[in-house]
Amino acid sequence: MPTSRMEAFSDGVIAILITVMVLELHVPHGTTWGALHHTLPNLLTYVLSFIYLGIYWNNHHHMLMVTGRIGGRILWANLHLLFWLSLVPFTTGWMGENHFATTPVAAYGIVLLAAALAYYGLQTAIIRHQGNDSALVRAVGSDAKGKLSPVAYAVAIGMSAVNRWIAVAIYIAMALVWLIPDRRVERIVTAESLDA
Repeated sequence: MPTSRMEAFSDGVIAILITVMVLELHVPHGTTWGALHHTLPNLLTYVLSFIYLGIYWNNHHHMLMVTGRIGGRILWANLHLLFWLSLVPFTTGWMGENHFATTPVAAYGIVLLAAALAYYGLQTAIIRHQGNDSALVRAVGSDAKGKLSPVAYAVAIGMSAVNRWIAVAIYIAMALVWLIPDRRVERIVTAESLDA
């Protein structure tokens, strides 16, 4: 079956998650810059989570660009990913409302770790369905960033018990790593269109 329905559904879910997060931001009481001080943790966690959801949306789109067809296992793997992404607004709010307290920071990392593993599971399901000579295999290559992410999140979860700010710094660093434009899929799509 084609990927269009799965992609449209995933796009809708991610858009709703971003909407839920922004609706959780409360308008500060007061009209000075100082009035923002109390809401700053919520705003900062929103920005970080918005970036993460944007990264997943972008990479999901690119992955499906080189996916010709899908099956039932891929649909379930996609739902597994969306489940973990659906918890991002909850942990975002919990972490922001509690000013980056240790347990919410660890919970945020657990959701990031689970989402990273679920994304890898979706990618693996697509590769198994398409075969080892598929465009996705060529695009992914060694997938160093994909392998680094779960390790970094696991380290951050452990570090949250020692120093929550180190954990938050790791989350920010990983977001920055993924924000660096990744042209692997685009190169494969361009090469295949030139060959056609």
